[in-house]
Amino acid sequence: MLKEDTLDLLKAKKNLLAFSAGVDSSALFFLLQDANITFDIAIVDYGLREQSKEEVRYAQELAHKYNLTCHVFSSPPITTNFEAKAREVRYAFFESLIKEHAYKNLLTAHHLGDRFEWMLMQFCKGAGCVELRGMQSVQKQQNYNLLRPLLDHDKSELLNYLIHHKIKYFEDLSNLDERFSRNVFRHQHTNPLLQKYLKGIKKSFHYLDEDSKELIKEVQLRHVDNFCYFVSTQERRSDSYAVDKYLKSIGYILSANERSLLKQNTSLVVGRKYLVSFHEKYVFIAPFEKSNVSLPKEFKEKMRKLKIDPKLRVYFYTHLELLESLALT
Repeated sequence: MLKEDTLDLLKAKKNLLAFSAGVDSSALFFLLQDANITFDIAIVDYGLREQSKEEVRYAQELAHKYNLTCHVFSSPPITTNFEAKAREVRYAFFESLIKEHAYKNLLTAHHLGDRFEWMLMQFCKGAGCVELRGMQSVQKQQNYNLLRPLLDHDKSELLNYLIHHKIKYFEDLSNLDERFSRNVFRHQHTNPLLQKYLKGIKKSFHYLDEDSKELIKEVQLRHVDNFCYFVSTQERRSDSYAVDKYLKSIGYILSANERSLLKQNTSLVVGRKYLVSFHEKYVFIAPFEKSNVSLPKEFKEKMRKLKIDPKLRVYFYTHLELLESLALT
């Protein structure tokens, strides 16, 4: 079930699997075993379900049986906006492990249904071809690759694999809770459509991937601590997409309104955390903090001539070596 090009990325590398003991990650666990890929696993216990303790024990049992490391994290209580906060907790844990243990690939068990749910939700909010494409099987992050090897497979196919091989897995009953918008889409829209039009939906995503490659120019992100920049493609659509993708990689999801504003403005503060500035040569993404630093008149004039956004000037003033390295003149 796993593609050869995906397996090539995993061979002779340090790999970390995001594990939950559910259908998806259990299937991916054993598919990796079948392919003789070495990896470790990481599981998060959010403390909301008694069953989660059993899931952690199962993960530890698998790790012991197959001689791999199981990393466990107990999340602090999450009282509001659970889905978004849980994602932040989860990826912060994964990225701390990646940094500490030098993993090169992070694998998640997102499947076709997850991708289709995302597409339908974005379509209903208002989105273009590139946004509808959604998740990608290979996504390069700052210091690792995020891989989703199951994106071409529906959950029914993964479940059949587990049943055929008599592999244990857990069902998360919170997936039935329709207080979460994803579950509403899953049960009322996504699952019925996948059952009826699976082959066509797979083809459509293939075409979306091909079309998006023509629409969007790739950029090379450059990082200096928490500062990120890239040479502008001179097409706002491509530049905005690159910004969106980068922010998502560090845990910030742009709202539909922010995406719209990003295409209209030359600078934008998002989430009160990040400043995005579109320069004539570069696109800058910098940490945003209000500051009372008084800038020298000569420096202000220099910034004006270089057409640096006023909100970005304090950052450059405190990082002069970065400013000099950009060769803006």
